[in-house]
Amino acid sequence: MFVDQAKIKIKAGDGGDGAVSFHREKYVAAGGPDGGDGGRGGDVVFQVDDNFSTLIDFRYKRKYVAERGENGAGRNMTGKSAPPLIVKVPRGTLVRDANTGRIMADMSSDEPKVLARGGQGGKGNVHFATSTRQIPRFAKPGYPGEAFEVTLELKLLADVGLVGYPNVGKSTLISVVSAAKPKIANYHFTTLTPVLGVVRVGEEKSFVMADIPGLIEGAGDGVGLGHEFLRHVERCRLIVHVVDVSGIEGRDPKEDFEVINRELAKFNEELADRPQIVAANKSDMATDEQVQEFRSYIEAKGIPFFCISAATTKGTAELMDKVSEVLDTLPPIKEYEAEPIPQEELDDMLGVGKKFDIRVEDGIYYVDAPWIQPIMRTVDPDDYSSLQYFQRVLINCGIISKLEEMGIQEGDTVDIDGFEFDFVN
Repeated sequence: MFVDQAKIKIKAGDGGDGAVSFHREKYVAAGGPDGGDGGRGGDVVFQVDDNFSTLIDFRYKRKYVAERGENGAGRNMTGKSAPPLIVKVPRGTLVRDANTGRIMADMSSDEPKVLARGGQGGKGNVHFATSTRQIPRFAKPGYPGEAFEVTLELKLLADVGLVGYPNVGKSTLISVVSAAKPKIANYHFTTLTPVLGVVRVGEEKSFVMADIPGLIEGAGDGVGLGHEFLRHVERCRLIVHVVDVSGIEGRDPKEDFEVINRELAKFNEELADRPQIVAANKSDMATDEQVQEFRSYIEAKGIPFFCISAATTKGTAELMDKVSEVLDTLPPIKEYEAEPIPQEELDDMLGVGKKFDIRVEDGIYYVDAPWIQPIMRTVDPDDYSSLQYFQRVLINCGIISKLEEMGIQEGDTVDIDGFEFDFVN
């Protein structure tokens, strides 16, 4: 089953929490704080694997979560950082943010791409000791790892794309010029998936050709199978347009040529300007008048024209030589540039923006601030210095001033994620 689109969720590991610990050793009084830092969470890393040719695995597993970093420990011991989570994808996979459409990575090279970064570990209490606060009973929690919902879109990496109506001989052509073995039969839509073949034109020279199936009138709007596979033409440097010049199926080859080009342009305007070579196939079944009329029509447009018969291999070698010659003049296969995530979006995701919401119900002030929950894990309500630290967090992020602006009075109850306390001015 050929699957070239999928949607998954990826989540990098959260950082481990810093430790609250104090040095304990015989004959050493008041050893002081020695809580270590938390370890870093694991990254989510995408890696190309040429053993994969479709995205079908992502239909069955849709969530990929990296491990969390270990918490810090006493004796200034830093928690172990989590290993990266490797996600293997076929070459040519384009990764986009599902919410914004932003391109996150083009998996066309062997270079691994980090798409979600693990959170930093939190600081242990050893970092918060001062001359006036010698026994800090609090530490910082680990930072959350990045999380995204992403779409995966496979765009085959091929130098040449074979396009044309069904049953014009594209599969036969790729089978005789390469080692590809597509299904070949005398009916429409024989080929239901793109087929790749390596064409060799010399001892040390070759190129990759793709048979793109399912193009008919309306393909750019999703008619037939065209919309599913037109994306695979986008990377092709050169288009070989195969046309049935014999008209054996009652179609006009000139009209076929124009229809397919309109569908390519409708799907992506850049394809309208992509270099083309026209291969007039089934010439052994056509009259000289049919071939000459179509040749004049194509050459008048300045497009190279080759008369071939894929079934008998007539003219196919000359066509491949011309394809190789044109490819030498064209730029490399298109790669998409990754778009950096806006800092504001990243801050919101990681809670750096310190956004919060306050509502009043039955005289209680409820504070909704998801980013503050990890901090509260490290707060000891029975320790004065720990509460002082928590108070400074509330002041610095603007929660206290917002409560005062809403008219809170001393002694009123504040609820933050189930932790209730009386407001003290």
